[in-house]
Amino acid sequence: MERKINRREKECEEKHSNSEGSEQDKDYKTSLITLNVGGYLYITQKQTLTKYPDSFLEGIINGKIMCPFDADGHYFIDRDGLLFRHILNFLRNGELLLPEGFRENQLLAQEADFFQLKVLSDAVKSRWEREQLASRETTFLEITDSHDRSQGLRIFCNAPDFIAKIKSRIVLVSKSRLDGFPEEFSVSSNIIQFKYFIKSENGTRLVLKEDNTFVCTLETLKFEAIMMALKCGFRLLTSLDCSKGSIVHSDALHFIK
Repeated sequence: MERKINRREKECEEKHSNSEGSEQDKDYKTSLITLNVGGYLYITQKQTLTKYPDSFLEGIINGKIMCPFDADGHYFIDRDGLLFRHILNFLRNGELLLPEGFRENQLLAQEADFFQLKVLSDAVKSRWEREQLASRETTFLEITDSHDRSQGLRIFCNAPDFIAKIKSRIVLVSKSRLDGFPEEFSVSSNIIQFKYFIKSENGTRLVLKEDNTFVCTLETLKFEAIMMALKCGFRLLTSLDCSKGSIVHSDALHFIK
């Protein structure tokens, strides 16, 4: 008799445990929301969409705002499906994180306004204003000789990050060809200054020491800068000194997007 009672108690406990497990699974499934935004499906948690009270998404989830459904029963929102990934990432992370080279600030600001996310809208507009300010500031890099500053190259660009990229590349190339780095040249915020910079019959060369050990030509640096700019989507606006004809003979290069 005692064994039968224990068996029944065990069966009741298992049923209760299974019941609790199924209820938890049910609660978890109901917390997942699928949105159809302009034909793109997004699956996320209810708590993510309701993070900001009085937002458009919070209103939909909590029944404050009527929203149509697609053929599969998902909420349908007639907005830009590709840009919505940034809206959702903002809700998940609590901060604006955009890929490098993102250029759709105005469109994203419109989407933020539609979804009634003022914090995101302000963050996008602030980012756009910073980019506009940076685009008006021409940044330059000067590669010169410490003894004769008339010999060298200037690179102008309206993107500070590109100037930094070119500078690091030139330093890397020079370092690989200079045994005494950084003794043979100095690097500051906008200037790379070589210690020995001479002219020869084959053109201007950067040299390691007074014995004229070959390092690289200025023409090589110019081509390097131009190729990097084109790969990054910039265009050569003009040679700032066109009197010398060929680009490789100019004293300055000007890039813009």
